[in-house]
Amino acid sequence: MKINSLACLSAILLFACNNPSNEEKKSSTGDNPVDYKLADKKNFDTAIGGKKVGLYILKNKGIKAAVTNYGGRLVNLLIDGKDGKPVDVIVGPGTLKQFQDSKEPYFGATIGRYGNRIAKGKFKLEGKEYSIPTNNGQNTLHGGINGFQSVVWDAQQPSDSVLVLNYLSKDGEEGFPGNLNVQVTYTLKSDTAMEIDYRATTDKPTVCNLTNHGFYNLNGYASGSIYGHVLQINAKEYTPVDSTLIPLGKNETVSSTPFDFTKPQAIGARVDDSSNIQLKNGAGYDHNFVLDKKENDSLREAAFVKGDKSGISMTIYTEEPGLQFYSGNFMTSLNAVKGGGKDEHRTAIALEPQHFPDSPNQPQFPTTELKPGQVYKTSSIYKFSLK
Repeated sequence: MKINSLACLSAILLFACNNPSNEEKKSSTGDNPVDYKLADKKNFDTAIGGKKVGLYILKNKGIKAAVTNYGGRLVNLLIDGKDGKPVDVIVGPGTLKQFQDSKEPYFGATIGRYGNRIAKGKFKLEGKEYSIPTNNGQNTLHGGINGFQSVVWDAQQPSDSVLVLNYLSKDGEEGFPGNLNVQVTYTLKSDTAMEIDYRATTDKPTVCNLTNHGFYNLNGYASGSIYGHVLQINAKEYTPVDSTLIPLGKNETVSSTPFDFTKPQAIGARVDDSSNIQLKNGAGYDHNFVLDKKENDSLREAAFVKGDKSGISMTIYTEEPGLQFYSGNFMTSLNAVKGGGKDEHRTAIALEPQHFPDSPNQPQFPTTELKPGQVYKTSSIYKFSLK
């Protein structure tokens, strides 16, 4: 995906000129003076339920990361900025205690056994109905009350740039059937990219939909709102949702709607477009985009996003059919994050490659069923550059 500077500038100018509340949405910090560093390992050095928790440092040319095996979480992701100094593009807590105390449990986490929502906490497999805990109103979100974000993964670091995490989700955990063996591998690449590979097998038919819930601000984690970020998503369709954020069951075109990111757009330009029923009452973006297909191309180019101040851009490539775009609508300054601040409203976005929400109940969507003898295997790459 190539986005020229004129297109990006046009999108930003359109946002600045046409958004009546633009002044309220500017960064409160201006040029960010933060000296970005990796989290301190000693703040993660403990045990939970008899399992050792730690912080693992990964590095490669122009990129560093810190990952904790508590929830398989991305804690820091440092990208060299325009002046050569690193910028931490991950918003979230910086200590284990902050993660445990947070009312937002998904910061940077590996999400499973089922990423996104399942309607009313019920689904059927081979004629049998399963009930799983509801933790998002009447629905189940991100695997239930104690999803993969709450567990301690077994960790191995074979090299400076690779971390391998393993977890056995036992039959019946959070109501899901089957012993699910899961492996997640973080790899930092020499072309300033982070690859996340997922693998899982089961001994009973089950559902599986894994992703990472990184909260990104490409200007840096203490730089204010994401309204000026320019976003492009390679999706001509999305899945509209009901009032509980469950898909209505039919893909709709993004054309002539605020969901049209087929060309670069400033996120803040239309996020509060009250004329669109999907965005009314400040709901913002929390929707699945149906990624365009390419023949004979297992990794599709899903999205491009650029920080308006840092110049840092991120391109996402994935094997997944969907991308959940979340504009930080539920960030309400309740949780402590790195740098001594709070998770202020819309100071981060999440772009989660995954299968569609509620797929177990909507057979027209790509299946998330995993059977014994099959291997769940998928990869996503987040490539960074200075534009």
